[in-house]
Amino acid sequence: MPATAPVSSARQRVHAAVREDIIGTAREQLAAVGAASLSLRAVARELGMAPSAMYRYFRSRDELLTALIVEAYDAMGAVAEAAAGHSGTAAARFASVCWALRDWALRHPHEYALLYGTPVPGYHAPELTIDPASRVTRVLGGILRDAREAGEIAESKIPPISEAMTAQAQPVAEEVMAGVPLPAVARGLAVWSFLFGQISFEVFGRFEGVVTNGEVLFDYAITTMLDMVGMAA
Repeated sequence: MPATAPVSSARQRVHAAVREDIIGTAREQLAAVGAASLSLRAVARELGMAPSAMYRYFRSRDELLTALIVEAYDAMGAVAEAAAGHSGTAAARFASVCWALRDWALRHPHEYALLYGTPVPGYHAPELTIDPASRVTRVLGGILRDAREAGEIAESKIPPISEAMTAQAQPVAEEVMAGVPLPAVARGLAVWSFLFGQISFEVFGRFEGVVTNGEVLFDYAITTMLDMVGMAA
């Protein structure tokens, strides 16, 4: 009876190892041809596998894409969480997270493009991507919450918001920024989009011919974002 356990465990390890090989090869294909052209058949050919064997690990191209998306969100989330764990003021931690996210995106442009680039035609992300996708949002919301608790937010600098914006900010406050005034939550939402817009422009070359030093602009953007939420740089 106990002799069957190691066999099962060995099979699981082999299955996991092959799955990782598939994901790694798919990542290379992503860089070479883009997400829209990714195919199980091409990945199988690269690995020397029969196309039919791929279906033991991924039932479709969309399932493989989902694995790549979850992996990328988790990698980016882990980077943000590590940066947020540094000691210092909330403003310093926020800046650390921003720089860490920019660095990850510039080092992994194809994975970043999978998350924030052109949507893949016909692909609809399943619910299991929601939690990994929320990791960075929770980090940024947590920093804003910590700043408020530490008295680092100058609430008088943030103007009131409309009823319509209040309705948008309320669920976010309840989810990740408990105790933060809704005007500051609304500014936090704007900062979130500002941050990823800034990173996307740099990753996708939108500053070419306009900005000669991306780091200088990004540093200024961080100062601007902190000011938006009432924090001093």
